[in-house]
Amino acid sequence: MNWDQVKGNWTQVKGKAQQQWGKLTNDDLDVIEGSREEFVGKVQERYGIAKEEAEKQVDDFCRKCN
Repeated sequence: MNWDQVKGNWTQVKGKAQQQWGKLTNDDLDVIEGSREEFVGKVQERYGIAKEEAEKQVDDFCRKCN
């Protein structure tokens, strides 16, 4: 799934995102609203990881979403 598809299906995808990143709150996911940059930033912030690692995790997640 590419990011445009993720964004278009955000309501369904955000449940999967919260399963993978349990530290993300419902409020975080509502604010993200399918924005890749917001998503990467929240993963980076909540988990204290480098931006490159957060981008890698989000890209891997995106590829796994069907």
